[in-house]
Amino acid sequence: MENVIAISHVAFEDLGTLGVELTRRAAAIEWIDATTADFSVLDSSSSELVVVLGGPIGVYEIEAYPFLRGEIDFIRRRLDARQPTLGICLGAQLMAQALSAQVYPGVNGKEIGWGAIMPETSMSDDAAFCRLLSEAPSVFHFHGDTFDLPASARCLASSSRYANQAYAIGDYALGLQFHPEVTADGLERWYVGHACELAAAKVDIAALRKASRELAPKLEQAALRFWRSWIDQLPLSRKLK
Repeated sequence: MENVIAISHVAFEDLGTLGVELTRRAAAIEWIDATTADFSVLDSSSSELVVVLGGPIGVYEIEAYPFLRGEIDFIRRRLDARQPTLGICLGAQLMAQALSAQVYPGVNGKEIGWGAIMPETSMSDDAAFCRLLSEAPSVFHFHGDTFDLPASARCLASSSRYANQAYAIGDYALGLQFHPEVTADGLERWYVGHACELAAAKVDIAALRKASRELAPKLEQAALRFWRSWIDQLPLSRKLK
């Protein structure tokens, strides 16, 4: 049975629809709690896919959260070996940092809620990503930080606030600043888990919930098709069957 490592930072930011697709493929998912893991003893090449999920901290807050140093080194080893890796939100920022790009607070404020992202010219050959954006014109955002594009990456999408919303590295790695994995039901946990941040940003939770109930179902279906296509295109020698 193929295996996947999922690295989490807060329990409620989970695999969502990606978990549904991995379960369909009968993948064995090993969960790693980044906050307590000893990354120095973890084999970065032991799984067919590593997924680095989101969280409410900054990549640059290493003094406050020392585990980040080991996590970034783990991701760097993984990417140096050109092994399939997916980063979502904080995960995409950690990947960028591992590739020597800068991560920093965004100057255009927090991007929280549903909004469009625009495709870049460089994504024209990525049929699966093009289809995701056409089928789900509004996606879910929850971040205040942003990053420079890694030198080895090609930008796939931007938003009106931030230029780097998605990037690919070769045919084996993908960083997504937005959250294609979310579901309407799963987001109920986010409203509680991120209550302080939502309040500080003056986000109307009732309005956000209403938008999620209207927009998430389309994203859920589009994301399921996207995950299937993206996994299928991974290098054959490392592919989840």
